[in-house]
Amino acid sequence: MAKKAMIEREKKRERLVKRFAAKRAELKKIAKDESLPMEERFKARLQLAKLPRNSAANRMHNRCQLTGRPHGYYRKLKVSRIALRELGSSGLIPGLVKSSW
Repeated sequence: MAKKAMIEREKKRERLVKRFAAKRAELKKIAKDESLPMEERFKARLQLAKLPRNSAANRMHNRCQLTGRPHGYYRKLKVSRIALRELGSSGLIPGLVKSSW
């Protein structure tokens, strides 16, 4: 089980990304637009820099929904390899059969 603080930090990042997504996208669009004057683009970049760092989507990390584990994460199922194995063994994932010999 991951630390509670790390799980909560990740949830906080997720909320920030959702809250600032529209504003961040708008400022990025202005900053990349070559037809606009240099001063306006520079102002957009400064405003983008003033936004919280954790509001950037690339700062989020995938974590297991059950345990909070950051490594060995299956995106399709949103669980870690260990949780997947346990769920598969108990028959909670349809079509998944854990091999054993």
